[in-house]
Amino acid sequence: MKIAVVTGSAGLIGSESTKAFHEAGFTVVGIDNDLRAYFFGKEASTDSTNSELQEKLPNYHPRKVDIRDFEAVKEVFEEFGSDIELIVHTAAQPSHDWAAKEPFTDFGVNATGTLNLLEATRQVCPEAVFIFTSTNKVYGDTPNHLPLVELEERWEIEESHPFHIGIDESMSIDQCKHSLFGASKVAADVLVQEYGRYFGMKTGVFRGGCLTGPAHAGAELHGFLAYLMKCIVEGRPYRIFGYKGKQVRDNIHAHDLVSAFIHFYENPRVGEVYNMGGSRHSNCSMLEAIRIGEALSGNKLDFTYLEDNRIGDHIWYISDVQKFQSHYPDWNYKYSIDDILKEIFEACTANAST
Repeated sequence: MKIAVVTGSAGLIGSESTKAFHEAGFTVVGIDNDLRAYFFGKEASTDSTNSELQEKLPNYHPRKVDIRDFEAVKEVFEEFGSDIELIVHTAAQPSHDWAAKEPFTDFGVNATGTLNLLEATRQVCPEAVFIFTSTNKVYGDTPNHLPLVELEERWEIEESHPFHIGIDESMSIDQCKHSLFGASKVAADVLVQEYGRYFGMKTGVFRGGCLTGPAHAGAELHGFLAYLMKCIVEGRPYRIFGYKGKQVRDNIHAHDLVSAFIHFYENPRVGEVYNMGGSRHSNCSMLEAIRIGEALSGNKLDFTYLEDNRIGDHIWYISDVQKFQSHYPDWNYKYSIDDILKEIFEACTANAST
C-alpha cells in the first residue's frame, strides 16, 4: 500500500492533490483541522470540501490534526510508517494582513508546522518525496523595484528587462519587506531546502504565484480571483487596495500546479526550488479581471478604491517557469486565464443559486 500524506487536504491545492493522487492509486491521509475558518470566518471553512472528499474517495482518510503539534503529527506518520511515499504540504496561514494580527499563530502554522512535518518525515519515512507549496512572497517587495511602466489597465515591466518573461529563482529574498506572512514562509521555504541538501531528502519547493480554481473558498484577505468573482456574481461591495487597480498577478489553476507535483514525484530531485505560477501564459491585472468577470456575469462590480496598498503587496509579479519546464519538459498548462475565470464564474453562480 502506498500512502500520500496531504496537509491542508480540504483546501484548494490540498483537495486537488488529494483527488489526483487518489486517482493515481494512493491511499491519501489528509491532515486538515479547518483553521481557514478561524482565519477568515465560517464562509471560508473547508469542512464541506472535506466531507465531499470522504464521500467520493474510498481511500481518503482525514485526520483532524494541528501541524503545530509535533507529537500529533508524528503519531499520524508512525501509523503508516515507511508506506508513506509522498508528503504534499499545502497547509498554511496565507494572508499578509492576518499574520500581523497574530504573528505567533502565523509563524507556528507556516514555519513550525513545516519543521514538524519535515522532522516527522526524516524520522519515519526519509525516502519519501516532500513537496512544499511556498509563495512568491518570499521575494518580499523586491519585485516592486523593477522598472515598471504604467499602461491603461495594468502595470508592466520594461520589455528590455531580463525578467520581462517572468521572475526567475535568481531574485534575492534579502534586504526587502516581506510582511510577517512572507517571513514565516521564507523560514519554511529554507527549511525544506535545507532538509533536502543537509539530509539528502527528496524535497521540492514550489514558489506559487496566485493559486486558484473553482474550489477556492475566497475571502477578502486571501483568494483574489475567487473572492472578486463572488462579489461580482452576488452583488457584494469590493475594495481595491492601491496601485490604481492595475497590479498584475499570474494565476495558475490548481490542476496545473498539482500536475507539476506529479511530475516532481515521479522524478524527484533534492532540495530543489521552482517559481511556479501562470507565467506569461495566464496572468491579469485587477482591472482586467474585473472587466472579464463583468462580461461573464452581465453584472457591474460595486467597488471602492483605497489609496493605501497592502504592506508587502506586489505591483507586478509574473513567474518564469522555464527552470521547471527544463527539468520536466512533458509538463505544460491546461488552463488559460480565461478558462480559469470562466470556471470560477460557473462555480460562484452555482453556489449563489443553492
